[in-house]
Amino acid sequence: MTAEQVVEYLRDNPDFFVGRDELVRSLTLPHDSGRAISLVERQVHLFREQRDTLRKELVELVSIARHNDRLFEKSKRLLMQVIEARNLTEMAAAIDDSIRGDFGLDAASLMLIGGDLPAGASSGALHLVSEAKATDQLGSLLEGERAVCGQFREADRDFLFPGRQDPVASVALVPLRTDRLIGVFAVGSCQPGYFDQSMGSLFLSYISDTLSRLLPPLLQRHRQAEPVLDAVADSR
Repeated sequence: MTAEQVVEYLRDNPDFFVGRDELVRSLTLPHDSGRAISLVERQVHLFREQRDTLRKELVELVSIARHNDRLFEKSKRLLMQVIEARNLTEMAAAIDDSIRGDFGLDAASLMLIGGDLPAGASSGALHLVSEAKATDQLGSLLEGERAVCGQFREADRDFLFPGRQDPVASVALVPLRTDRLIGVFAVGSCQPGYFDQSMGSLFLSYISDTLSRLLPPLLQRHRQAEPVLDAVADSR
C-alpha cells in the first residue's frame, strides 16, 4: 500500500484506533522540539492549541460586543437629543456636543446641500451650502450611499470643517438622502490614521439614516421661517 492509500483508509475509518491501545502507544510523531512523542501526546498538544485559539477568539468577541454595546448607548443618546431638536441649529449643536464629548472625536459637521440654501452660512457644526458648491468641492464623495472613511484631500477636509485651528487629519463621511441628496454627515479626527477604508461604519450609517428622516421637516420649517425673518429685518 502507498502512503496515500493509508491516509485515505484512515480518513474513511476514523475509529480505526479504537480498541487498539497498544498500537496507539507504539506510534511516535516528531514534535517541533525535535523529540519524538506519542500520538496521544500529539493529540493532546493539538487540542490545547485549539483550546487556546478558541479562548483568544472568545475574548476578542466579548471585547467587540462590549465595544458595540457602548457605541449603541452613545448612538441612542445622540439620536434622542436629535429627535428633541426643534430646529436645525439645535440639531447641529446636539450632534457637535455628542460627537466631541460622548464619542471623544475632534470634529463634527452637518452639511446641508440645496439650491435654495444660502451658500456659506454656518453655525457651529451646521453648514449650509449650494448644490453647485458641494458638487464642485466634494465630487464623487457625494455619489454613494455608504460611509466613506479616509484622510481625504486637504481641501475637502477644510470644506467639511471650516475655520478650525487644529486641522482634521482623517474623516468618516456619509451622504444624507431621502429621494435626493440633502446633505452629508461627517466626523473628523486630528489623528491621520483614525479613520481608514477598513473601518466598520454600521453605527455611522445608523445615525445618518435617522438624520435623513428627521431633516426634511426641519429644513421645510427653516425655509418657511427665513422669509418671516427677512420681513422683520426689513421692517426695522
